[in-house]
Amino acid sequence: MRLVVADDHPMVRYGITAVIARSLSVELVGEAADGPELLAVVARTHPDVVLTDLSMPGLDGIAAIRQLRADHPDLPVLVLTMHEDDEQVFGALRAGARGYLIKGVDGEELERAIESVAAGNAVYGQAVANRIIAFFTGTSEQYAAQAFPELTEREREVLDLMALGLRNRAIGERLGMAEKTVRNHVSVVLQKLQVADRTSAAIKARDAGLGQGSLPPN
Repeated sequence: MRLVVADDHPMVRYGITAVIARSLSVELVGEAADGPELLAVVARTHPDVVLTDLSMPGLDGIAAIRQLRADHPDLPVLVLTMHEDDEQVFGALRAGARGYLIKGVDGEELERAIESVAAGNAVYGQAVANRIIAFFTGTSEQYAAQAFPELTEREREVLDLMALGLRNRAIGERLGMAEKTVRNHVSVVLQKLQVADRTSAAIKARDAGLGQGSLPPN
């Protein structure tokens, strides 16, 4: 299997290279230090699997995965990262990642994961698997609190309705608030999520798994 590795830390790439050098089934054909370089290396080398971090300059890992899936729909992507929060996990999976591992896995586990995603399987480390189980077994309110702990309960309710595509007046009608109050909540949500506009906030919320329900009747 031909593998491309993307990580902005040279020592991480060196460690992965050392693992792959001992493998009889995986061949490293390219490395990248950022998102744009990853897209270019994949286009040039045509790998069977991509192993990528999420925090990279130029184009973050989730955006890079989304673009790879658009350009190469059948190319499996395996995430190897330090991030295990819900926003990153579900963002990567929604972008099209086929597996998600936390850095610290041993070489044998990493090699097995690469082989598994290449065969069409999904691979999740235990910590990630626990979060996925919690998402499907917990309530939407519990999940939202875990995904965006910096938001208050009311702010999370507003964000969830933003992710469903509602404008301020409709949100106010759903939550029994004045439109001006909703605007204030939206401004605080944008500030806390560090995004420029409500569209970016809605995308971030949907990437994290919010905004998936149906709207109740008026």
